[in-house]
Amino acid sequence: MLVPDPKVVRELLTKYATLRIAQAERHSPVAERELEDVSYTLCVMMGTSGIEDAIARADALLVQGRPVAARSADPDGDSGLSLAV
Repeated sequence: MLVPDPKVVRELLTKYATLRIAQAERHSPVAERELEDVSYTLCVMMGTSGIEDAIARADALLVQGRPVAARSADPDGDSGLSLAV
């Protein structure tokens, strides 16, 4: 199985979060279309059919890629915070 580049995944998650915030503040047809495109791309990259699952898998991928010293003190390595909105 191919593993997406964590840098690309992080960029997509950032763009997704930014667009979600923009849409919450003020609806824009252009931002809505971009959000649909980013959501679709995340789903394809992460091998899911829904954005919530794609975000969860993207979070897991990014957590796996962090050096051990950068992980939280939690024994499970989980801070409980999602990397995306």
